[in-house]
Parts: sequence; structure tokens; C-alpha cells
Amino acid sequence: MSWFERLSEGLSRTRQQMKESLNLLLDRSPEVDESFWDNLEEALIVSDFGAPATDTILAELRDESTRKALPDASSVLALLTEKIAARFATAEQDLFELCPVCVLFVGINGSGKTTTVGKLAKAGVQQGRKVLVGSADTFRAAAIEQLDIWAERAGVPVIKRERGADPASVAFEVVEAAERDNADLVLIDTAGRLHSSDDLMRELAKVVSVTRKRAAAVKLKPLPVKVVLVLDATTGQNGLAQAREFNARLDLDGIILTKLDGTAKGGIAVAVSEELDLPLLRIGVGEQIDDLRAFDAQDFSRALIGE
Repeated sequence: MSWFERLSEGLSRTRQQMKESLNLLLDRSPEVDESFWDNLEEALIVSDFGAPATDTILAELRDESTRKALPDASSVLALLTEKIAARFATAEQDLFELCPVCVLFVGINGSGKTTTVGKLAKAGVQQGRKVLVGSADTFRAAAIEQLDIWAERAGVPVIKRERGADPASVAFEVVEAAERDNADLVLIDTAGRLHSSDDLMRELAKVVSVTRKRAAAVKLKPLPVKVVLVLDATTGQNGLAQAREFNARLDLDGIILTKLDGTAKGGIAVAVSEELDLPLLRIGVGEQIDDLRAFDAQDFSRALIGE
């Protein structure tokens, strides 16, 4: 199965929902009237595109429909994939291609942070990078053990401490080790945090601050520190609420969307990227190493609509 086929399978729930809504639009009437626009708006909102992205998509479609004098609903809907793809924020450069770079992975429990770190570590090794991973999730012994397994698969060293240790001090040690060993891809897993917990978010902000201060002291070559939110695609609009809070507290650099497993609400990717102006860096459709790939807006939009 090709990557696009797997992506399409992962977005099957939203695509089926969208297809049903769009087919209903076409069956009702070929005319592009106010009823058409109202129903298209409803279809996008129900698919978790969010109000800002939906409003922009509709405005652009209305404008192009008028300028080009598009004859019917079908010709308008033919432009939908293009308009959806245009809503995704773009990064000037893939931050995982920066050399060197230190990336902190944040998110709520169960979003897939540790697995994502492991997959990216393996990919880095395959690209010839000198990779170091760190376990700043000191709350759960299982998380440390899981990262150990992924690090062993990738053949990379892992910096860790005993359960209950201060996560900021672990992150500090990771950067020290990176400087000592001249690592150029540093990946730090953090504990899952409820975005609604003020105390936990403050502690996470401390981890980010300590990491950045220590990285700024690296002598041979500056080590930029990036913060990436790992978001579970099945959470729908709750994922947008998470992203808002993490971004407000930590000034995120990008999003990784995981668990596109057929039950995911794919529209949330559009909503988060549009509202927060954050690039989607990677998307995951399964548990295997090669199930995490760089995000492509056109492919994602085509899979979402069913082209």
C-alpha cells in the first residue's frame, strides 16, 4: 500500500463524512445559491475545520466563483481541495533538517510523544545524523522503558534519570551530553500534561526555559531549541483547545499529528494550522517506523476530500 493510500485510509472517517455532505449538495441542486453556501459551511464545520478556516475557504470560493462565473456547484467544489491546502501554514524550513537542533516534544498523555521521538530518532540515524534522545518524562516508569526500547531499535544513546527526578534537570543533562558528544539531532521526550493544569504547564515552561538557557551556552556551535506539540488526531475540537493553550504557554514551533487511523477527524489539522499559524511538520498513520512522514498539504487535502 502506498503512503497516499495509507493516508487516505487514515482519513476515511472525515472523507466519508465530507463525501456524503458534498454529494448531498450536488443532489439537491446544481445552482450556486445561498442554500449551497450554507450547506457547504455546515459540512466543513461538522468535519472540524473550525470557524476561521471555514470562513476563509468560503470567502475564497465565493470570490473565485464570481470572478470566473463558475456555472454550477460541481465546478465550485472542484476547487475545494486547492482552497483547503492553502489554509495550512508553511515552515520556511523543516526544523528536523536543522543541523544541529534540539527538539522538545510536548502534549497531553497518550498523544504519542514517546513513539514519535523513537521514530524520528531512527529516521535521523538513517539520514546519517548523530542522534541523542532524552527522557524528561520522569513521572511514568513505563515512558522511560518505552523510550529505552525505541532508542535501542534506533541504535542511539538515551539520557535518563530515576522516576520522580526533576524533568528540567534531565533536559539540562541532555544538552550537556549533546555538547560533549557533538550530537546534531537532540530529541527530548516530556511528560504528558493536561493543558488545563496551571501547575503542570508552569513546570513544562520551566523545562523549556532551562533547556534554552543551557543550549545558548553551547560553545562550538549554537544549538537552537524548538518546541513541537504532538497532537492526537482523534480528539477533534478538543485538540484545538490543547493547541491554543500549549502555544500560549510555550510559543510552539510546529505540530505533529498522530493517530490518523481511520477514526480521526482530519479537519482539525486545518483548524489548528489556520488559527495558530503553525506548520504541520509530520503526520502519523500507524505504529511502524515508516508510518510517520513529512506533511504535504496537497496530499493531505486530496486524501481528505477523496480525490
